[in-house]
Amino acid sequence: MASIEFAIYLQFFLGLVAAVNPVGIMPVFVSLTGHMSPEEKRKTATTANIAVGIILVVSLLCGQFLLDMFSISLDSFRIAGGLLLMSIAFSMMSGKLGEDKQNKQEQTEYISREQIGVVPLAMPLMAGPGAISSTIVYGSRYPSLFETLGIIATIIAFCFCSWLLFRSAPLIVRFLGQTGINVITRIMGLILAALGIQFIVNGVGSLFPGLMA
Repeated sequence: MASIEFAIYLQFFLGLVAAVNPVGIMPVFVSLTGHMSPEEKRKTATTANIAVGIILVVSLLCGQFLLDMFSISLDSFRIAGGLLLMSIAFSMMSGKLGEDKQNKQEQTEYISREQIGVVPLAMPLMAGPGAISSTIVYGSRYPSLFETLGIIATIIAFCFCSWLLFRSAPLIVRFLGQTGINVITRIMGLILAALGIQFIVNGVGSLFPGLMA
């Protein structure tokens, strides 16, 4: 039983890695914080990942309530979330990730804001629709208190790992180069596409069990 629960949390963690793609966002972080002092960069990295954690935990705790309020079944949301993940995944594999996560209006709005850790880093670049959808699906699928606490712990672990990446972002970006980052982004896109297909298969299998017989 313990190994099964660990596999669930590991799958959720890897899903977040693919959906958020912190490695692919590192060049954006370096660009946005290029004019900052080292202390300000550390503060921005901390703020961004705390904000991501809060957004995902709130999505986890309130997701089922929102589904019930709009009379949306979990299986329908799985299918919609799977299609969304696949859309983002195809953008990642074609090198157009930023266009799906952030529109032109959002790009012009954040320039004048001082707190870039929250906008645009935390929302919408990191805690975007894909990550939020994945969190709601897992929270609804594993609703017990112990499982919820495990998912929250997984979110915290992910945000901590992402924070470590951002702290060392300049060195990693220089080491990998744009080509290396593009390769990693496309691999993450492939993983995200597979996760989206799995969401769709589970949703369709529950809504139309005769199709899976």
